[in-house]
Amino acid sequence: MTTTPMPAFPAGFRWGVSTSAYQIEGGADADGRTPSIWDTFAGTPGRIVDGSSGETACDHYHRHTTDVALLADLGVDAYRFSVAWPRVRPDGGAVNPAGLDFYERLVDDLLTAGIDPVATLFHWDLPQSLQDTGGWLHRDTAERFAEYADAVAARLGDRVKLWITLNEPFIHLSLGHGTGEHAPGQALFLDALPVAHHQLLAHGLAVAALRARGAGPVAITNHYSPIRPVGDTEADRAAAVGYHALHNRLFTDPLLGRGYPTGLTTPAVRDGDLDVIAAPIDVLGVNYYNPTGIRAAPEGSPLPFDLVELDGYPRTACDWPVAPGGLRDVLVWLHAEYGDTLPPVQVTESGCAYDDRPDAEGRVVDTDRIAYLDGHLRAVHEAITAGVDVQGYYVWSLLDNWEWAEGFTKRFGLVHVDYDTQTRTPKSSYTWLRDLIAAHRAAPRR
Repeated sequence: MTTTPMPAFPAGFRWGVSTSAYQIEGGADADGRTPSIWDTFAGTPGRIVDGSSGETACDHYHRHTTDVALLADLGVDAYRFSVAWPRVRPDGGAVNPAGLDFYERLVDDLLTAGIDPVATLFHWDLPQSLQDTGGWLHRDTAERFAEYADAVAARLGDRVKLWITLNEPFIHLSLGHGTGEHAPGQALFLDALPVAHHQLLAHGLAVAALRARGAGPVAITNHYSPIRPVGDTEADRAAAVGYHALHNRLFTDPLLGRGYPTGLTTPAVRDGDLDVIAAPIDVLGVNYYNPTGIRAAPEGSPLPFDLVELDGYPRTACDWPVAPGGLRDVLVWLHAEYGDTLPPVQVTESGCAYDDRPDAEGRVVDTDRIAYLDGHLRAVHEAITAGVDVQGYYVWSLLDNWEWAEGFTKRFGLVHVDYDTQTRTPKSSYTWLRDLIAAHRAAPRR
């Protein structure tokens, strides 16, 4: 971490943190909630590293007032959370008022604390009943998503300050339906492309539903990664270009009116779908964690590329390379590639896992995370200086939580959680960010 003072961000820059429902809420069978694909996946032996599930997680469902108090003390402008589809429309069916009651309490408590609620409608927890009838391979799921979006907007549309339709549809496509490492555990490889289209169609239909309720502004959050060819052959470079189209353009080109990249369309597309998908959005959410190394696929591979580790970087507990410049590169690429069609950007996730443990005095000193956040915020500032309209930065995550297939083995939080007692302990990074936000607000503006 540099000792150079953090440069000033523009007036109105949004400071936030992010979480997701299945990773923190718990209350898996409370108030009418029914199983999601992650309940089913976590209940399948061998799927989760430590054999755990999100059944209790951080018990946020029963402790949200404690967590809102942590947010208020941190001083953030905005809190990005996700709504659990199986709470609001259990089994994908009728609206469950008790499920919406929880989110109404959360939103009202945030507003009372002076924090803007930012609601993500889909953070991967599809109702299992909809998976049983085809899931995202089935066009009907997009229609069901629009109905669900309408139900949430009908209750909260006057108070949520930013609506995010989908979180990282590429990751849900690739890990959930391409390789099977995430729920629902399907290893379809490139035959999973209808999942991409139906997620994007769901986004477009949800945008229309939100607008009809007078709710907004509206966004989508995509996962981006700069692609680095590993190897110096033409095949390696071609593989990197192809993977870049899949990872970075598949869920961006159609949103911004370009249609699908060459070679990545699917017979699932019907007349009029691309117009629905390209409905204008107000913000593009950018999630960034690391660059990706790509080389030509070995003979017999089911995919036309091979993912490889990049050398020469420090690494997180997830063994991901720490490369703040990659965030700058992604933001600058989006600005250069899409020009005037690119809406304002917010970095809706950026964070890291380290093996954070309380010391003998109960303190959690996470200097690696402070260095990570310092570097990535400086990268955002470099992108702003280069002309990119970046309006906010959200740290992943407020709390240590249940990290998908890694279970409770990875800690991303600014706040340490003892999963046995549910005790919350702010880490050094929490204090560092709180002080940084306060200094930003106190700085004079020209």
